[in-house]
Amino acid sequence: MRLSTGFVRASGYAYKVRRVLFALTRKKVEPREVVRAAGELNQRIFERLQELGVEKSDVIRITVPFRIEDGTIVWDYNGMNIEVYRKSEEENLARAMEEIEEREKALEEQIKELEELALQLRDTSEKILEKLEELKQEHTSLKLRAEE
Repeated sequence: MRLSTGFVRASGYAYKVRRVLFALTRKKVEPREVVRAAGELNQRIFERLQELGVEKSDVIRITVPFRIEDGTIVWDYNGMNIEVYRKSEEENLARAMEEIEEREKALEEQIKELEELALQLRDTSEKILEKLEELKQEHTSLKLRAEE
């Protein structure tokens, strides 16, 4: 398997790594293991970014192969690749990243709104089912009284 962050500001790589890893390993490993493995990888990435002299505003893309052994995520650090696009050299990419960040934020807000709506629909559905049960019980008791 391979984790790939896509383009992300250096200041936000840790969150992105954790989020992508959770998505890739859903129902394959325990959430506690995802948190542990993401922390381990993020430390290694941080050290490498320092070596490369990466600024927080630079844009990076990280790919790292990994495998799952007995419920544990094992990183292939030899295969880790970090692409760096320096803001000072890549103004167009920086502007594109700002647009991507705005779109991601809007998407997250829409997802949250839909989740709330889904919860409201579930509550409404449960209330409808309760009313149906009440009607069935009333109908049954009316039927029994009529038969007496």
